[in-house]
Amino acid sequence: MSKWDYSYTQNRELSWLKFNDRVLEEAEDDSVPVLERLKFISIFTSNLDEFYMVRCGSLYDLSLINKDYLDNKTGLNAQDQLDAIFDRTIYLYKRRDDVFDSLNSYLKDEGIHDLDFDDLTEKEIRFINKYFFNCILPLLSPQIIDIHHPFPHLLNKSLNVMLIMKNKGETLYGLVPVPSSLPRVIYSPHDKMRFILLEKILLEYGDEIFSNYKVKFKTIVSVTRNADISLSDSQIDEDEDYRGYMKKILKKRTRLAPIRLEIYKYSDSKLITFLCDQLNIRENQVQLSHTPLDMTHAFELYDHIQSVNELLFHKLSFNPFYPKIPKNVKEGDIIPQLKKRDFLLFYPFDSIEPFLRLLKEAANDKNVISIKITIYRLARSSSIIKYLLEARENGKDVTVLIELRARFDEANNIHYAGLLEEAGCTVLYGFEEYKVHSKVCLITRKDRNNIQYITQMGTGNYSERTCKLYTDLSFITTNPFIGEDAMLFFKNMAISNLNDDYEQLLVAPFGFKPHLIEKINKEIEKAHNNLPANIIMKMNSFSDRELIDMLNKASQAGVKIKLIVRGICCLIPGLAGKTENIEIISIVGRFLEHSRIYCFGTGEDTSIYLSSADLMVRNTEKRVEVAFPIENPILKKKIMHMLNIQLKDNVKARKINDKGDYEKITGGDELIDSQKYFMHYDFSTIEEEVEVKESFYSKLKHLFK
Repeated sequence: MSKWDYSYTQNRELSWLKFNDRVLEEAEDDSVPVLERLKFISIFTSNLDEFYMVRCGSLYDLSLINKDYLDNKTGLNAQDQLDAIFDRTIYLYKRRDDVFDSLNSYLKDEGIHDLDFDDLTEKEIRFINKYFFNCILPLLSPQIIDIHHPFPHLLNKSLNVMLIMKNKGETLYGLVPVPSSLPRVIYSPHDKMRFILLEKILLEYGDEIFSNYKVKFKTIVSVTRNADISLSDSQIDEDEDYRGYMKKILKKRTRLAPIRLEIYKYSDSKLITFLCDQLNIRENQVQLSHTPLDMTHAFELYDHIQSVNELLFHKLSFNPFYPKIPKNVKEGDIIPQLKKRDFLLFYPFDSIEPFLRLLKEAANDKNVISIKITIYRLARSSSIIKYLLEARENGKDVTVLIELRARFDEANNIHYAGLLEEAGCTVLYGFEEYKVHSKVCLITRKDRNNIQYITQMGTGNYSERTCKLYTDLSFITTNPFIGEDAMLFFKNMAISNLNDDYEQLLVAPFGFKPHLIEKINKEIEKAHNNLPANIIMKMNSFSDRELIDMLNKASQAGVKIKLIVRGICCLIPGLAGKTENIEIISIVGRFLEHSRIYCFGTGEDTSIYLSSADLMVRNTEKRVEVAFPIENPILKKKIMHMLNIQLKDNVKARKINDKGDYEKITGGDELIDSQKYFMHYDFSTIEEEVEVKESFYSKLKHLFK
């Protein structure tokens, strides 16, 4: 008998696949411009690639080393979950193929042609033939696979042309890796809107490459490998630095166990059997796709069309949107403005520029003593790093806690860590068992004879690129109590103390979840006393079983709960007697919803925390995360307005029904696309309303006195 009640929970991995299906739905949406829809297919594909590398990789490891493991939401073991994923992926590939085929028809109508070799004109064939022999063939490394030539290692996600051939009555196999050094997209010299992918050219010329064999069958294949590397410090040699260790670890990623085999368009049962045997995988791990196996070229095509036909580009893409600087952020120095008011930047609708101005100002302010910051992900060319180096050059004490294990950003972070160390900054690397995922920046300065703290904390990364693509919140304050907590946080990070008490901040892995449970229990107590009891939470993913059970308990007590969960959601709402007081929506649109907001209570007594943490065990128990309170009444009202608009979204939002599936939202007096709303909304009106209200009450108090 299981100790878990599975009636109101669903499997994490299958929930994620439902979310990615929702991403694909954006590629189907006729109201989305055609080139943007193509990008959604690319996003869907890269999402699925990472899911297989990381999540399926983890489950594969579990299936080998822990036969007793059971999922605490469904009771499935690791292999059961993998089999369910492989089965569901067949449906997703078919959906993607249908959407891609439909989208290609739209693109052709606009004069944009994704060509197969048979579609080429005679002039284009002559051009491709010359290009192949002059530019492609010299770079190829074809191989035969027979008793004298063992099966080679196929790099993770590399594209390869695979052939079945005959020679003197003997069957053998041929392999041609697609060179990564060549352009993937080859445009027609006669019409820059016509293009063919490099792998299709190699597929056509397979007979030329293996001219001394009889080619019987050919296709394109790609292997996805487990990328879930264990990064235990116990493997580091005594004389090896941590950055050097990480560089070696990254090389292992391309050689780990295969977890999926993809085949493009053409399959052969004999080839599948052969490859499954060589890769040590089962046939349900083989997926057939009529969509290119690597869709990253969609972004290159997007830029290409903009450069060659701007008029068509504007017709087929979103209208340009440029983040703005909030009206309450004036020109000139930022620090004097922060003494008067806190800032709350709402990316991507607000620009990151005020924070960058603050860093640059601090780097050159003679009164600034130190800058401390945690870094998880950065842009490839980062102004953050530039200003930190500038601060160090100006004699400031610069401390950077950089997480080298930020998955798929490790190489970038290793590079920046080296630059910072060489410049004389203090660089910390976090903890063996806990990734540092928090987003905290602390500027310490002398203000006459006092110490002043300027603290920035956010829900997202310090990346100038993603702040234009993700919805996130960035809070900047001179509140001394938050500043003192931030100072204590950095001190604790430096001495590896994860379990300290803070006055204002909730810090995982030990101080975040217990406080959330305490807040939920207070709402339950209110409900038992027939008082209004409410919880609103916004996050990317929700899978922490303990917190799921707490919300189930709160729902049964009568607490009204509204959740905005972009991706994974293991809680099933709307079940009578269990989760009937819980409503859950997900928003997928032009920008990636990324902010985490946790609200408890009603009216002016609402307690609001912003955080870097989702409600997943990896965040609540296995990472260093920070949640911080918003107490300023203007900013609280601003956040509640954001949430209320998102909860009314009936265009890009989908509700999760009592089966755990997404449903379109019907009804409502008007159509509300929350992201479009925020692109045009002026939040300064809220500030003015609150200031007028506070001024009115202040005058009343004066009159009564």
